Amino acid sequence: MSISPYDSYRPPEEPHRKRRRRNRPAGGGAFRRGGGDGSREVAMVPEPEFTSYYGRPIVKAPPWDSKIATYLFLGGLSGGSAILALGGCLTGRSAMRRNGRLAALTAAGLGGIALVADLGRPERFLHMMRTFKPTSPMSVGSWVLATFSTNAGVAAAVELDRMTGERLPLGPLRPVLHALELPTSVAAGLLGAPMATYTAILLSDTSVPTWHEMHGHLAFVFASSASLASGGLILLTTPTSETGPARFFAVVGVAGELVAMHVMKGEMDPVTVEPLEQGKPGEWLEWSERLSILGGLGALLGGRRRWVAAVSGAALMTSSALTRFGVFWAGKESVKDPKYTVIPQRNRLNKRRAAGITDDSITTGPQHQGG
Repeated sequence: MSISPYDSYRPPEEPHRKRRRRNRPAGGGAFRRGGGDGSREVAMVPEPEFTSYYGRPIVKAPPWDSKIATYLFLGGLSGGSAILALGGCLTGRSAMRRNGRLAALTAAGLGGIALVADLGRPERFLHMMRTFKPTSPMSVGSWVLATFSTNAGVAAAVELDRMTGERLPLGPLRPVLHALELPTSVAAGLLGAPMATYTAILLSDTSVPTWHEMHGHLAFVFASSASLASGGLILLTTPTSETGPARFFAVVGVAGELVAMHVMKGEMDPVTVEPLEQGKPGEWLEWSERLSILGGLGALLGGRRRWVAAVSGAALMTSSALTRFGVFWAGKESVKDPKYTVIPQRNRLNKRRAAGITDDSITTGPQHQGG
């Protein structure tokens, strides 16, 4: 008979069976089986099974979906594009400057739409702007997004006005807008790196096992991924005579991502690496590596040919998107199995004890007494 509304969540119990009494061998000790010679001993403690209360995950997964994964990619694309746009501005590459500015604003705008769509109501984003909390990655990220988008918007507006032959209905605001071109371009370029990487800190600051284990390394992966995306976009949209910095940016990004991903996996608990190498996330990250190498070689060896530059750019952008989606969904998968939470905690505890750290709350807490 049900005595609580939560009883419906209980797993079905096996029927009880009567157990026959066994005689202890002379001298006591553990029960033994076999030929009576004591050569085989029955294990008194069964092998541990990583289960959770009523079969529910130990860690609650963030309620994020593919819209946030899309935002991760677009944030990196916009940040890297602003950096390249500043480079084009300072080196006199007008096409790269124009395409970088327009890409930075477009990607930031689309990313903002994806973010607001995931939040459900636009006013929720405005609520995050009420205060600035340096210890909160989400608060800092909201201000980075807002400040970056404002400066990128002004710089892109100047480009649009220039492209239309100064026919935009700006009136007396036109001289002010053009006077702000360089300061806002510099500001957007400087904010490009935080824009491309703050989401890495946001993910690794959660309790999601695989994301949490990436702490300290994911930002380098995302920075390199942003270089792939933005460099690839410039290769795809800009005449090859102006894509020199973008080719260099992309090649450095390829090398950086390969190294950063390898180092990150080496520093993670081996168990939490599994979601990065299995299932759909593992397949996406494997293809990401292949496409990044292909696009990097194309940019390095044949980037001066228009069709090679375009193919390389498309491969690099796809690689960057697969990296972000792979990392995102690997973290979501790691929440489903309790072992990704339990085993790393146990391994960290054993490491601390092996290092002689036995007097803190981690090694002396009630849950670890007698271990």
